[in-house]
Amino acid sequence: MLNSQTLLGITATRRGGIIVCDAEKGLIWVDEEGHPKVLLSHVNGSELRFADDVIEALDGSLYFSVASTKFSLHNWYLDVLEAKPHGQLLKFNPSSSQTSIVLDDLCFANGVALSRDEDFLIVCETWKFRCLRHWLKGDEAGKTEIFIDNLPGGPDNINLAPDGSFWIALPQLTSEGWEFVHTSKAAKHLIATYPSMIKKVNGAYIKASVLHVGADGKIIKKLDDPDGKVNSFVTSAFEFEGHLYLGSLNANFIGKLPLI
Repeated sequence: MLNSQTLLGITATRRGGIIVCDAEKGLIWVDEEGHPKVLLSHVNGSELRFADDVIEALDGSLYFSVASTKFSLHNWYLDVLEAKPHGQLLKFNPSSSQTSIVLDDLCFANGVALSRDEDFLIVCETWKFRCLRHWLKGDEAGKTEIFIDNLPGGPDNINLAPDGSFWIALPQLTSEGWEFVHTSKAAKHLIATYPSMIKKVNGAYIKASVLHVGADGKIIKKLDDPDGKVNSFVTSAFEFEGHLYLGSLNANFIGKLPLI
């Protein structure tokens, strides 16, 4: 079992067990008996900090995001206040222990998902309210483009649905409070000094929103709990056997929503 307060993204592996992103320790493999093993703790000689989400490809490669190379998990709010691109998307080959940078200069790299055919992957840029598509195969291999943008909230985690579409959790970061903060140096300084004030400007704590998006980047449906009556601050949505399972930073339960 893992004894940590900095666990973020998680994915199942084909050899059994799971891979966990620990924002302080890096990538950790936990076998089916619950025994942890650190797979990756350094990248290019530097400590791997703020690993956020991870997904395994069919060939065993791990694609994972680093939300910020400058600020730690506990200081995430400084990243949004500075509003500069410190995020990355990396690829780790467990067989060779080699790590390479797939994408750099991302604005808080968050959720990562592979397409059903693994011809492209999606990475969420939370502070830019968009998701990018990076092509891995075909004529477009190596090309990066906007998958979906102008989202009504900052995208957190993204998960592949059985039919090849995607579920994106949107903590509601679009608020009049945040808009004011980004126009006022005094307000930025105040929040940097007293981070507990984030709750005063961040609508994520009282709302829940999830997007269902097709493989073409077009919205299929949007699910909302605008007043947080049932759930709020939803950061992940995973479809399984006709139900949508919802993870939240506010709730002490996992939400289960029937889709049929």
